[in-house]
Amino acid sequence: MAVAELYAQYNRVWIPDPEEVWKSAEIAKDYRAGDRVLRLLLEDGMELEYPVDPGSLPPLRNPDILVGENDLTALSYLHEPAVLHNLRIRFAESKLIYTYSGIILVAMNPYKQLPIYGDAIIHAYSGQNMGDMDPHIFAVAEEAYKQMARNNRNQSIIVSGESGAGKTVSARYAMRYFATVSKSSSNAHVEDKVLASNPITEAVGNAKTTRNDNSSRFGKYTEISFDERNQIIGANMRTYLLEKSRVVFQSENERNYHIFYQLCASAQQSEFKHLKLGSAEEFNYTRMGGNTVIEGVNDRADMVETQKTFTLLGFKKDFQMDVFKILAAILHLGNVQVTTVGNERSSVSEDDSHLKVFCELLGLETSKVAQWLCNRKIVTSSETVVKPMTRPQAINARDALAKKIYAHLFDFIVEQINQALHFSGKQHTFIGVLDIYGFETFDVNSFEQFCINYANEKLQQQFNLHVFKLEQEEYMKEDIPWTLIDFYDNQPVIDLIEAKMGILELLDEECLLPHGTDENWLQKLYNNFVNKNSLFEKPRMSNSSFIIQHFADKVEYQCEGFLEKNRDTVYDMLVEILRASKFHLCAAFFQESPVPSSPFGAMITVKSAKQVIKPNTKHFRTTVGNKFRSSLYLLMETLNATTPHYVRCIKPNDEKMPFEFDSKRIVQQLRACGVLETIRISAQSYPSRWTYLEFYSRYGILMTQQELSLSDKKEVCKVVLHRLIQDSNQYQFGRTKIFFRAGQVAYLEKLRLDKLRQDCIMIQKHVRGWLQRRKFLRERQAALTIQRYFRGQQTVRKAITATALKEAWAAIILQKYCRGYLVRNLYQLIRVATITIQAHTRGFLARRRYRKLLQEHKAVILQKYARAWLARRRFQNIRRFVLNIQLTYRVQRLQKKLEDQNRENHGLVEKLTSLAALRVGDLEKVQKLEAELEKAATHRHSYEEKGRRYRDTVEERLSKLQKHNAELELQRERAEQMLQEKSEELKEKMDKLTRQLFDDVQKEEQQRLVLEKGFELKTQAYEKQIESLREEIKALKDERSQLHHQLEEGQVTSDRLKGEVARLSKQAKTISEFEKEIELLQAQKIDVEKHVQSQKREMRERMSEVTKQLLESYDIEDVRSRLSVEDLEHLNEDGELWFAYEGLKKATRVLESHFQSQKDCYEKEIEGLNFKVVHLSQEINHLQKLFREETDINESIRHEVTRLTSENMMIPDFKQQISELERQKQDLESRLKEQAEKIEGKLEEPFSHLNRIREEERMQGRAVEAQSEMHPEGKERLVGAIHEPHEAIKFPKKQPEAEEEVESILQQEASRLSLEKRDLEEELDMKDRMIRRLQDQVKTLTKTTEKANHVHLPSGSREYLGMLEYKKEDEGKLIQNLILDLKPRGVVVNMIPGLPAHILFMCVRYADSLNDANMLKSLMNSAINGIKHVVKEHFEDLEMLSFWLSNTCHFLNCLKQYSGEEEFMKYNSPQQNKNCLNNFDLTEYRQILSDVAIRIYHQFIIVMENNLQPIIVPGMLEYESLQGISGLKPTGFRKRSSSIDDTDAYTMTSILQQLSYFYSTMCQNGLDPEIVRQAVKQLFYLVGAVTLNSLLLRKDMCSCRKGMQIRCNISFLEEWLKDKNVQSSLAKETLEPLSQAAWLLQVKKTTDSDAKEIAQCCTSLSAVQIIKILNSYTPIDDFEKRVNPSFVRKVQALLNNRGDSAQLMLDTKYLFQVTFPFTASPHALEMTQIPSSFKLGFLRRL
Repeated sequence: MAVAELYAQYNRVWIPDPEEVWKSAEIAKDYRAGDRVLRLLLEDGMELEYPVDPGSLPPLRNPDILVGENDLTALSYLHEPAVLHNLRIRFAESKLIYTYSGIILVAMNPYKQLPIYGDAIIHAYSGQNMGDMDPHIFAVAEEAYKQMARNNRNQSIIVSGESGAGKTVSARYAMRYFATVSKSSSNAHVEDKVLASNPITEAVGNAKTTRNDNSSRFGKYTEISFDERNQIIGANMRTYLLEKSRVVFQSENERNYHIFYQLCASAQQSEFKHLKLGSAEEFNYTRMGGNTVIEGVNDRADMVETQKTFTLLGFKKDFQMDVFKILAAILHLGNVQVTTVGNERSSVSEDDSHLKVFCELLGLETSKVAQWLCNRKIVTSSETVVKPMTRPQAINARDALAKKIYAHLFDFIVEQINQALHFSGKQHTFIGVLDIYGFETFDVNSFEQFCINYANEKLQQQFNLHVFKLEQEEYMKEDIPWTLIDFYDNQPVIDLIEAKMGILELLDEECLLPHGTDENWLQKLYNNFVNKNSLFEKPRMSNSSFIIQHFADKVEYQCEGFLEKNRDTVYDMLVEILRASKFHLCAAFFQESPVPSSPFGAMITVKSAKQVIKPNTKHFRTTVGNKFRSSLYLLMETLNATTPHYVRCIKPNDEKMPFEFDSKRIVQQLRACGVLETIRISAQSYPSRWTYLEFYSRYGILMTQQELSLSDKKEVCKVVLHRLIQDSNQYQFGRTKIFFRAGQVAYLEKLRLDKLRQDCIMIQKHVRGWLQRRKFLRERQAALTIQRYFRGQQTVRKAITATALKEAWAAIILQKYCRGYLVRNLYQLIRVATITIQAHTRGFLARRRYRKLLQEHKAVILQKYARAWLARRRFQNIRRFVLNIQLTYRVQRLQKKLEDQNRENHGLVEKLTSLAALRVGDLEKVQKLEAELEKAATHRHSYEEKGRRYRDTVEERLSKLQKHNAELELQRERAEQMLQEKSEELKEKMDKLTRQLFDDVQKEEQQRLVLEKGFELKTQAYEKQIESLREEIKALKDERSQLHHQLEEGQVTSDRLKGEVARLSKQAKTISEFEKEIELLQAQKIDVEKHVQSQKREMRERMSEVTKQLLESYDIEDVRSRLSVEDLEHLNEDGELWFAYEGLKKATRVLESHFQSQKDCYEKEIEGLNFKVVHLSQEINHLQKLFREETDINESIRHEVTRLTSENMMIPDFKQQISELERQKQDLESRLKEQAEKIEGKLEEPFSHLNRIREEERMQGRAVEAQSEMHPEGKERLVGAIHEPHEAIKFPKKQPEAEEEVESILQQEASRLSLEKRDLEEELDMKDRMIRRLQDQVKTLTKTTEKANHVHLPSGSREYLGMLEYKKEDEGKLIQNLILDLKPRGVVVNMIPGLPAHILFMCVRYADSLNDANMLKSLMNSAINGIKHVVKEHFEDLEMLSFWLSNTCHFLNCLKQYSGEEEFMKYNSPQQNKNCLNNFDLTEYRQILSDVAIRIYHQFIIVMENNLQPIIVPGMLEYESLQGISGLKPTGFRKRSSSIDDTDAYTMTSILQQLSYFYSTMCQNGLDPEIVRQAVKQLFYLVGAVTLNSLLLRKDMCSCRKGMQIRCNISFLEEWLKDKNVQSSLAKETLEPLSQAAWLLQVKKTTDSDAKEIAQCCTSLSAVQIIKILNSYTPIDDFEKRVNPSFVRKVQALLNNRGDSAQLMLDTKYLFQVTFPFTASPHALEMTQIPSSFKLGFLRRL
């Protein structure tokens, strides 16, 4: 095939573009050899005439089917634009950050958190082949782990890339993968420690740069060690070329190492205050870059995390503080001020605060440090000179010291981490993870970039050799001739750098010279290499730099600073000062070691697979370059001894925008990291490789019928290729694969597309022709039908007349009646025959049914009588047995009760004597109380009489007072007529006084009445209470005497009051004198005034009398004392009536207060009396209770004596039963002897018969021999005569089968008889024991009844059916035989479900019936521990787990069913309710059993999942249940290692068979149907989750046709659910996410309505999963369309409002909550039989 044929119309090419690097164009016209231009059509519609040269045609574009491939090597055209376009499609459109490029994993930094690193993703990649899943860092890690475990060979993962590409994150995820998949219980914290080392090294070795906020400024190779079980046991870390200059200098917008800012952010915390730090802006070493804060980073929180990781690795607080002290000292050192002194000197003040803190922290002398920071000592052969330094030199010395201290600290931390990760055991293998800087080129490149690029040259060489080796192995494996491939060998560049008299050696020599300079060294380079080595160039416009042609690009290096950085020296005096430090850690940093040790340890011995030139180390002083060369040599030696895996990290853009694709930057990195070199090497050989089956399936459409008829598909492929591709050099046939050169697959795809296009045109031609032909035939048939109809009508009109029509009608009528007659006759005949047959048949059936019913009726009668006889016999046996047990139990209970009764009787007698004495005393007290009660009654009558007399007196006085008031009113009216003015005033006063007085009197009277009534009521209440109290009576007597005494005192006071009233009346004469003076002024008023005065005197007397009566029985002196003298003096004045009234009110208040005090006193006394009453009532109640108890006890004693007496009457019956049992024993012995004799006779009979036959045979034989000797001629006759009996006699010899049959019959009979004999012996022994037990019980009962005075125990029966009696010492044997040694296989057949559980529960019932808590507790604990042990021993045995899960649930249900609780008893039969537990509540054990059942269920599910999971993906995804609809695509390098899978080919049938096996196992072991449904639901969830997870991680499976396959497989699972009748298990719903994913693959994905439909229908899928499926959708052929990125964005916008989880994967470890339903067992415990295979003969049924 000529190259020009590929440049045909409609094919596409790539042309260079200044913006996008490459852009696509379609060929508008076929290219022919010799054309100078190529007519192209750009994507924007522009036409372009592209100038071409026949030797440099533009690169062709791959077919769309190959775009977006997981592996770049699967592309047909392998070149830069194809690689770039494939990465753009995957990264920018499909949002896939990982892509394979042969053995390289290309990782694009998304600058966004993605949900693809969870534990579910790790488990999904674990155990998978590398090419089966989408590219991922976990896939590379799994491949390394698998090869290590399979081949026992060390592995390495080399992660490289420029700063900000994501190297550190990729390495971290790889280490996390190893820690997750290799976790073990024994080393639970090793993995955590390995992962914890990353935050520490990042804190002290990472910094912010302009390209990356967390840039690693050192290289790191971490060796993760594994033991023989492939579990992590430790790790070791090597570091390379720490960027020490960053400690003292940072460029703009960059930061120092993170740890400094973390320390400054935490400076105010108490634990860091002694470091005397401040903010980062205060220190020169942290503020130099001008940006001390990273957006989104909390340095204080990171400090806490750093401390946590220090602690996790075992570093104590003291160690951490030492590290922080050194870091703080470095910061303070950077702030030490150096001042200029003259032109050649400088100085540092000893009073510098930062210098003091620096010296204080490190334990140094301030004066010495200040001196030697500004001076240096020069030692010559003759003298020592101290030379001062200028200020720049002093600052350089200070910075060099800071760098040296930090470098030592960094190495020390790494060393301590290695010690923390050190392991004591033997390392078996290791996996190394190399996180190293990629190829770097900047505007200004210095010594650091030189070392970095030198390391990358070495790694690239190792990579090229490894790729070359893999290609060679692949070719040799497929038996393809190996030809050398031209590839770039960078050994000349490496020699330029490290060879003898190379760049590094010249640099080291210049460093040894005292006056060596960068310029001198550069001049040496010019002299040695310019125009002599093509890889070394001198810039045209510069004399201070040089250019090296590296494998990736030319790099120009500035020579300034090379020597200083290579020397990395600190002045000796400063070193001596630090060596003498009082701070142990600082002093240890600068101690001289006699033998230089390797910083990488000698823990691992590796041998290089390739000889590497060892570097020359002749110099005495080790330089940085020499160290780096040595460490690089060791690294390459290690990598060559391992199997490498490559990860190339790519930075997609410099703006850190998520999923932004910068083509220019990416092309630069692809060239630098060797990806394009790998592509170029692959393109030179045979990059495209197809298996014969893949080629046959894909390109079968290009084969002819003759080729398809061949049976050998391999031969068919060869024939087809010879025909399609004429140049045989374009392909090679291997053993299992076909190898194609670049472009051949694209050519085949073009041929396939052309063929499909032609076939489509042909199909369209034939379909259109068929449609037109069918249309024509339909129109033609319609025309013919119309013509036929019209022609028929014309013919009818011409041929038919009226006569012909009548004759035809008449013929039809005749035919109708004739045919009807014939049909009716035939019907009658058939009907009669049918009825006759039915009658005979029904009679026969009825007679047969009658006979059957009669036979069944008779059989039922026979069965009834037989079963009745059996039941009666069984009932009698059980009744006798139960009666014996009851007798034993009653006797024991009677004994115990009699002892308790005797003790109670003694106590009761003592109580009765004491109660009798108390009763006599109480009777005496009651009599005294009754006498006192009578006295109290008499006193009450006297008090009532006095009260009545008092009321009469008061009423009489009030009536008199009212009369006097009326007279006064009349007198007042007459006075008013004489003295109008005076009388009006007096009238007003008198009216007021009268009304007030009258009202007050009435109020006082009412109050007095209320008080008297209340007093009477309370007196009555008190009297009622006093009736039963002697003390109250005495108190009343005392109160009465006090009242009498008060009355006498009141009488005396009344007499005094009368005298006082008389005295007052004498003083009233002064009023008359005053009136005489008035008579002088008004003579006419004298008579009236006299009359008024007399009236006043009379009223005053009346008032005094009322007062005296009111104050009777009260203290009059007290009343008088309350009346003031002024009141008494002014009584005779004009307002004396008012004052008298006021005095009356005061007297009333005094009386009220006195009455209240008396009332309070009475109430206190009443409370005391009430308390005494309550106390006495309690004593009386207690005495009554004791009396009733005594009566009840006496009554119970009488009843008990009566009962024991009646029980004594049953002793003769017991004796009779014993004699009956002895007689039964004798009968059994006689029967046993007879059966033994019969057995012996039966056994002797056949043997004697055999012996007799053999004896006769021998006799006949001897006779025959004798006859033959005497008469030889008659020998044959005699032999013939005895032939028949001889055959009969010698059957043991001539008929061995018959003999064996006889012997087997005899053995069976003997075994049966021996079993019967053993049963009879056991029954006889049991009867003997029972007789002896009953005899002992009778003796005990006799003695007990004699003591109890013939007491009788009430008869009552308790049934103990459904129990198994066992001895406590047999408990271990029971658990061993029933649980530990029981094998479910063969036992569950013909056995009730959960038989071991029922047997255990019957033993539990026996322990419950004995009321033995220890026995029951021991049995339950032993059973539970036994179940746990057997499950632990067989934790992977599916049948054993199913069996014991079933029995644990049955045992749990038995404990519930027979617990006696109402909610469970309602499901029981009456007989089952009798079997409930009586003495113990086993609720606690039910909870324990439930927990055990849950653990067994979870382990059972895990075992089923482990068996099912390996076949889910092959059966659900990879197997084609719909044959022929899937198309195969070319595979990349990752699937080349094994083209034909040698594992078992699992299909959908395999999954269904496995599910059916699980289902049958569960049903066979008697699992509850509800538990079976839950297990099925869990398994279906696993099928759906694993399938969906694999679909999400396999881009090649996301196609429309694969969605059809998945939908078909789901329908098979649904059919399985219907067949097993488990649709109600909700298992179908667990497949809903997978079903929706299959629908999503098949649905149209173009319009807005499609987007809305997807958002509405895919409710079981999360938004992340939907977007992932849409981005991963891959068409199988050119007829399917890719999903437009704009459509994906529309769907994503519609899904933004969802509150879905951000997790991509379903959790395959998720377990639904299991519930164990209660199911009552229908089996009766008393009917349970124990199989002999259980070996439980020591159990006895009760």
